[in-house]
Amino acid sequence: MKSKINLTFEKCKKEKRPALLTYTVAGDNTKLNSLKMLNKISKHADILELGFPHNTPIADGGQIQGSSHRALRNGFKLKDVFQIVKKFKKNNPNKPLILMGYFNLIYQNGENNFLKNCKTAGVDGCIIVDLPYPENKKFANKCKKKSINFIQLISPTTPVNRMKKIIRDSHDMVYYISMLSTTGGRLKVSPKNILKKYSKIKRINSKKNIVIGFGITDKTISGLKSADGLVVGSMLCKTITNSLKMGQNPVTNLDKVVYNLKNKIL
Repeated sequence: MKSKINLTFEKCKKEKRPALLTYTVAGDNTKLNSLKMLNKISKHADILELGFPHNTPIADGGQIQGSSHRALRNGFKLKDVFQIVKKFKKNNPNKPLILMGYFNLIYQNGENNFLKNCKTAGVDGCIIVDLPYPENKKFANKCKKKSINFIQLISPTTPVNRMKKIIRDSHDMVYYISMLSTTGGRLKVSPKNILKKYSKIKRINSKKNIVIGFGITDKTISGLKSADGLVVGSMLCKTITNSLKMGQNPVTNLDKVVYNLKNKIL
C-alpha cells in the first residue's frame, strides 16, 4: 500500500508541478492558532511539515528560533504537538503531515513511545535533523515498521558514494539542503546551479521523490519548480512574527502567503 506522501507526489507529477511543502512550528504562537494555521494552509500546501519547538537548535535560523521561543514561552510540550496533529488529522485524514525536529526530545520521550504517539496521532513522516545516516538506520527501520516515513537529508557536500547509500536506504522522500547555511538565509546559490546539482542526485534514482529546502521564498520558488517538491519554512515563520508585531491575524496572513506561493509553481 502506497503512503500518503507517495500518493501526493504522484498527484503533483500528474499535474506537472512540484509539491509545495510548508514548515511551521507547533504551538506558534498558540496551540489554537497553530491548529488554525495548519487547517488554513493545508488547502494550498501539498505536504505539511510541523516542527517541534526546541531551545538548542542546530540548523534553525533566527525566524524558526523565534517561532520556537514563542511556543516554549507558552509552556508548549511534545505531548501538545501530538494533540495538534490528532485534531488536524481528524478533519484532514489524507493530507500528509511530517514532524521535524531534533533527536534528544525523541530520546527523552523514548523511541518506541514517540513512534507509538506518532502512529496514534496520524503522523506520516519524520525528519530528524541531528540523526544522520548511517546512525539513523535503526530508528529509520522502527519508523518503517510503523508505516512512518523516515526522511533522509542530503547536502551539497555529501559525497556521491554516501549519497547513493542514503538514497538506496531512504523511504518515500529525500530532503536536499540547497546550500550550506542555517534556515532562512538568503539563497547564496542561483536556482540554476541548485538544479544542476539536484539533477545529478535525481540521476542516482529517478523514481525517488527529492525535495529542495533552505532559502526558498516567493522570490526564488518559481526558478526551482522543476524539482519534485519545494519546502518553504522561514518565510512562513517570518510572516507570523511580522503579523504579531503589527497586531494582525497571523492565520489570515499566512494563508495569503501560502496561496501566493502555490500560484507561483502552478
